[in-house]
Amino acid sequence: MFSNKFGIEVEFTGITREKAANVAAEYFGSSVNRIHDSYDTHCITATDGRIWKFVSDGSIERQRKDGRRIVSAGSDYSVELVSPILTYYEDIKTVQELVRRLRKAGGFANKPCGIHVHLDGANHTPRSIRNFVNIIASHNDLFYKALQIASERMQYCKKMDAYLVEKMNTAKPKGFAQIETIWYAGYHEDRYRHYHNSRYHFLNLHSFFTGNHTVELRGFNSELHAGKIRAYVVLALALNHQALMQKSASSRKVQGENEKFAMRVYLNRIGFIGDEFKSCREHLYLHLDGNAAWRYGHDLRLDNHREGDENNV
Repeated sequence: MFSNKFGIEVEFTGITREKAANVAAEYFGSSVNRIHDSYDTHCITATDGRIWKFVSDGSIERQRKDGRRIVSAGSDYSVELVSPILTYYEDIKTVQELVRRLRKAGGFANKPCGIHVHLDGANHTPRSIRNFVNIIASHNDLFYKALQIASERMQYCKKMDAYLVEKMNTAKPKGFAQIETIWYAGYHEDRYRHYHNSRYHFLNLHSFFTGNHTVELRGFNSELHAGKIRAYVVLALALNHQALMQKSASSRKVQGENEKFAMRVYLNRIGFIGDEFKSCREHLYLHLDGNAAWRYGHDLRLDNHREGDENNV
């Protein structure tokens, strides 16, 4: 599960791109190379040669703190951290420490901000891509509640389209070309356009068929919270691994009479086992109803967990 490569994009505001880049440069013991392109890209080259970037994003609501108030801010307060290619065990602590420092410097995420995890598509097959579509479709409601996807972000991470799911399972495509045709059906714009409207879903395959050949998961509200970001990365890698390994996956919706129990069973099934992932499980249970330990009976109750400290890993 953790051998698969990934990249992460974290949107936030509160500080300028220049300040964010300087925080990263200090952490990596490097300097900032500013590129005056349309994204006002600030690059930091780490000691291992990989490049971390801070860029602008038009969807971010630009804000800053003025004493105890949060006020509107200029365009330089639109900040998106773009990581290089990462692997979990080698790089997750680096990601966590960097976001802690950005938070300490004054960065924060507001409701329109999101986190996007890009998963290496090299090992995917037509079967595994179809699996991925069905896995997300069957867990749409559970994931959206667990992740508390803000209404302000729904236009950027829509639920899996029911027509696409039905078409995928009826046609049972054997090749990527067939899947690509189904994915873009109903859109009249150039499919090679970077900001193609098909990309704005929890599961984005536009990035798989064009550009960097990755499967993108967009269903995470942005956080500068080390523990939550780790939970999101683990979930993305686990979903990816499930899609790759299973012979097939159903699009039938998960029953939600006890949401926490349903999520616990599912997370255990895809690898969230043991103390190592206890805090990850708790972050994903937090907003669900029910009891994680009992499916039925008098023990079924609302079980509210206290949100962990931002350093909780």
